[in-house]
Amino acid sequence: MGPDIEHALRYDLVNELHARPSPRLSAPATCTFVAFKEPRDAANRDRRKDFDHLAALTSRHGGPRPDPEDSHYQGKLGRHDLKWESHTEFVTYMATTPGLPIRPFDPSAAAIFPTDWQAQAPGRRVAAVMVQIDRLPDDPAEALDRISTWFARDSLTAVWVLEEAAMIAGDFRIDPDGWMRFAVFVGPDVGEGRIGRIVHRLVELETYRAMSMLGLGRSRSLSRRLNELEPRLSAIVEGMHDNARPAEVVLHELLEVSAELEAQAVQHFFRFGATKAYEAIVMDRVSALRESRFMGRQMLNEFMRRRYRPAMRTVASAEERLRTMVERTRRAADLLRTRVDVERSAQNQALLERMDRRADLQLRLQHTVEGLSVVAISYYAVGLLSYALYPLASALKIDKAYLIAGVTPVAVLVVWWAMRQVRRSLHKHGPGGDF
Repeated sequence: MGPDIEHALRYDLVNELHARPSPRLSAPATCTFVAFKEPRDAANRDRRKDFDHLAALTSRHGGPRPDPEDSHYQGKLGRHDLKWESHTEFVTYMATTPGLPIRPFDPSAAAIFPTDWQAQAPGRRVAAVMVQIDRLPDDPAEALDRISTWFARDSLTAVWVLEEAAMIAGDFRIDPDGWMRFAVFVGPDVGEGRIGRIVHRLVELETYRAMSMLGLGRSRSLSRRLNELEPRLSAIVEGMHDNARPAEVVLHELLEVSAELEAQAVQHFFRFGATKAYEAIVMDRVSALRESRFMGRQMLNEFMRRRYRPAMRTVASAEERLRTMVERTRRAADLLRTRVDVERSAQNQALLERMDRRADLQLRLQHTVEGLSVVAISYYAVGLLSYALYPLASALKIDKAYLIAGVTPVAVLVVWWAMRQVRRSLHKHGPGGDF
């Protein structure tokens, strides 16, 4: 098989399918997970800084150095298995360790991510999750007793997942050490791959939930700005029928509002689009867990419907409001431009009528001048001819007065005919004529 039959990207694209496998975990184990995002323009960040930050961590723990060309990394750092991934807007670190800390969710379990190293990250932490994986007790009520002491009762979520292969619990709150905590209890027959997929989906759910809710702060600030712009826009639109105000002035005011709205759209539409994508991933991860109710406790879908979905609807509402106002300004601008064009057409028509009157006056003046010119030229022509014909009149014994009287009509006709020929020639070779 020749080397030229394969597409240049075929192997890279297939390898991408297997680039981010879920970890393989056995209970008991502890998973600590952090995600960092640069505050501004994270999609266009300098990714070399992310690599340098990862390299600093692996060097600190004596692990293998990562490849700067890769967007993912897996390596053994002491007792920890580290998994690093670079995403469009953020990077994630997942460290798994066999066993559980003596005290549930002890922050020492996250010692692989030192505080000073986290402070040196190119971005800021948007997610920090600690997951404890343990074997499910023979009596599930015992697990319920444990989680009741670990999590806040009012937001506690506890569900069976994957046809009761495991139970997960959490309260979606941040503890005093900055970690969001989840507990996973797995049955005795659940394999390492399945445990890894459960934990991976759980930390992804929290990461994408955090990323999607970044749009909530944007939507609130945008709503405040739209509250300021909407009365201005309404006043402009309502005053469009006021003929006392020149359309150009109203159009200028409208364009100022339109420019501000377009600037807001440029600043917010990427974040709103990302929010929709992240929300879809969150709900996909919830669906992939195939949850069922655990001993009457709140389910993930219920928690998301009551606590998460309203935030996403707020973001969607702000986006739709911005889009509607942009469309309103465009329609109003089109109407004002039409009004300006009509007014200018009327002004142009009046100008053309004045030009026509001026041209008619100029034509009449031209004819008058031409008549006077014929008389003046004829007068001088008769005078010159009279001097030339005086000798002839003496020889023929003709009275000079009769000679001049006879020459005058001829001179007038000749001058008149010559003037007509000159005017025709000018018209022929004037603007648009042939030379």
